[in-house]
Amino acid sequence: MACETKSCCWNWVMAFVFISVFNLQSPVWGKPAVPCYFVFGDSLVDSGNNNNLATDAKVNYWPYGIDFPKGPTGRFCNGRTIADVTAERLGFDDYIPPFATANGPEIIKGVNYASGSAGIRDETGSHQGVCISLNKQLKNHKIIISRIAGFLGSYHSAYEHLKKCLYSFTIGSNDYINNYFLPQFYNSSQLYTPSAYARILSQQYSRQLKTLHRYGARKVTLAGIGAIGCTPNATSYYGTNGSLCVDKMNSAVQLFNKRLVTLVDQLNVKHQDSKFIALNTLVQTPPGFRFNMSTLRCCDVNDFGLCIRTKSPCSQRATHIFWDSFHPAEVLNLIAANKAFHSEATSDAYPTDIQRLVHFNPEAHSTRS
Repeated sequence: MACETKSCCWNWVMAFVFISVFNLQSPVWGKPAVPCYFVFGDSLVDSGNNNNLATDAKVNYWPYGIDFPKGPTGRFCNGRTIADVTAERLGFDDYIPPFATANGPEIIKGVNYASGSAGIRDETGSHQGVCISLNKQLKNHKIIISRIAGFLGSYHSAYEHLKKCLYSFTIGSNDYINNYFLPQFYNSSQLYTPSAYARILSQQYSRQLKTLHRYGARKVTLAGIGAIGCTPNATSYYGTNGSLCVDKMNSAVQLFNKRLVTLVDQLNVKHQDSKFIALNTLVQTPPGFRFNMSTLRCCDVNDFGLCIRTKSPCSQRATHIFWDSFHPAEVLNLIAANKAFHSEATSDAYPTDIQRLVHFNPEAHSTRS
């Protein structure tokens, strides 16, 4: 689920897009494959929940959203996030609204709870200000469940509805970038070896996912952590010692990603009325194809690695993997999301892909607590 070798990281850095397949034009909406889609995570999928928080981790300003139909919304990207592309592939007629502004019957179709700088651990990202940790996101989901029950007439009706939904988690990178590898703010690297940290992180994640299961979730995707050692911030801040990326960072998240696959197996055995899948967020260059893809960020950044307000970004955004110092450009999100949605390889989506997951029928499987 993560980069083990230098060549793997190079493939990730030299990712590309087949414009003919993953074009950047407006999507064609259709009938949704699921009635609702709920998004949990960090800045990789945040759609505006941080906009009004007291934090440096918010981007509701231009040039963010320069390629997004609605302009700057708080997405940490020039265009669509992985969650946005997934919503398109699922057939929704609009993008999933952020919890901060979601209201009325629209919440029945889903809510995005993701928050920039958030992590699995509560303290993660706190040096940047307020964020909505995964535990808080789950509490917000409980609030939404009560509102859905009000719209549908009962909690029974709400849970019958919720078990048909898709739930996605894209979280964990900040537990390393904005926690473990920032010893000046957090002591986690002093308390735990990389192996021990991966263990306690996956254990906490497991408890959080079991809470979601109690709330009615039955179709769940868990994105692995990407090659955080290959970001412009990592390579410039830590140095690479002759490697293409910061190997110690990629090695650390690989330990977590391996545990994530094991966690998926454990959850699927324990909760047979549900299906959990692990998604590999790394993108590799297919054999024999060459494309001059820039690995540099597309915009000038501030002290937090985010694009400087109102300053023009690069013009060739479709040839940049990175938008700012941390976040992928839309082109990479398109590749990753499409790969997760449909792939025959279990190295991409384990044990199945999203396209098959949405057809999982909880009623056809017995429950084991």
